Amino acid sequence: MGKFSSIREQAVYASNPADCRGRRIEQPSGSERSPFQRDKDRIIHSSAFRRLKGKTQVFVAHEGDYYRTRLTHSLEVSQIGRSIARVLGLDEDLAECLSLAHDLGHPPFGHSGEDALAEGMKPYGGFDHNAQTLRIVEKLEGRYAEFDGLNLTWETLEGIAKHNGPLIKNEKDKRDLPWALKALDDWERLELETFAGPEAQVAALADDIAYNNHDIDDGLRAGLFSVADVSDVPIVGEAFADVRRRYPDLSEDRMIHEAVRDLIGYMVSDVLAETRRRLAEENPQSADEVRGLSRAICDFSAEFREKEAPLRKFLFENMYRHYKVNRMMGQASRVVKELFDLFLQDPNILPTYLRDQCDGPETAMTARVVCDHIAGMTDSFAISEHKKLFTVAGYL
Repeated sequence: MGKFSSIREQAVYASNPADCRGRRIEQPSGSERSPFQRDKDRIIHSSAFRRLKGKTQVFVAHEGDYYRTRLTHSLEVSQIGRSIARVLGLDEDLAECLSLAHDLGHPPFGHSGEDALAEGMKPYGGFDHNAQTLRIVEKLEGRYAEFDGLNLTWETLEGIAKHNGPLIKNEKDKRDLPWALKALDDWERLELETFAGPEAQVAALADDIAYNNHDIDDGLRAGLFSVADVSDVPIVGEAFADVRRRYPDLSEDRMIHEAVRDLIGYMVSDVLAETRRRLAEENPQSADEVRGLSRAICDFSAEFREKEAPLRKFLFENMYRHYKVNRMMGQASRVVKELFDLFLQDPNILPTYLRDQCDGPETAMTARVVCDHIAGMTDSFAISEHKKLFTVAGYL
């Protein structure tokens, strides 16, 4: 076996920690960790990150101990993101940091919980999980003596805000920015008109790769669809057929693992090839030049995007809209909606430290306190609170 070096020379277009734009509140470095390493460590030690273990990816967390949660998903995204960053010569710590942070703002019960909160918050500025992540790391985490939030670097905050691309393309976009983002101090400093740095772009693609593949894995193992059902789905059917050819006597459980493993490798290879092609065409000489381009520098190929569309359609029809998932998510949505409405109408039943932040029933300030409270709940805690407040025997 050949020697493998753990040290990679950083590419000229990578985010260089030596050129970090700093933190909102200046702090001495005080250690041998880079600023992006410190950001990653602060995220891992945050209470919001720990709570991801009890938040749904697709299945409600208590449905079984095998299925992915937001925490296991974030760890998978981190592994994929760091691997891609390493090959491209990017800052691995920043890519990993953004991968770990990207879902901190998700409420309980996945997208059903988010939709219910967004509906309840319509009169009060709305709800968006990406903006809520920024709100958590800038304000809601209360761990440090000298500041609220985690006081992360500009590069990490920018990557959280813009990992899916520019947020402002015209004046309407500026007016329609989520309330939680506009409520931040000096949000304009995040330069929302441009793309994020390359590490944030990698984290976004790693997210796509992780959830496409673990949704296939979870859906098969949950019995929502079968291996035969995916045989005609582009990319996926080919992966399973190839595994069968190589291992004709393999058990279905191991076959699923091998096929998903191959699919992840295929998608990572596509990202690397397309990103290298764009790097050769654009030839950016810094991370700031990457931000200023008219397109993302890191992406899937057009050929892959074309093949991916039927896969997403299949998962939407056979997993996300499966009647078993619909039943579960319908119940989850009602839990969030009923908790929100009750707390908003009667903030006196909130924990004392939250009640003291409210200014009466059905006000914008109270709605935001209630929203923050519910968004931070795990699935099991939301279910427990609902049982206490909506059943006679809840406290008995």
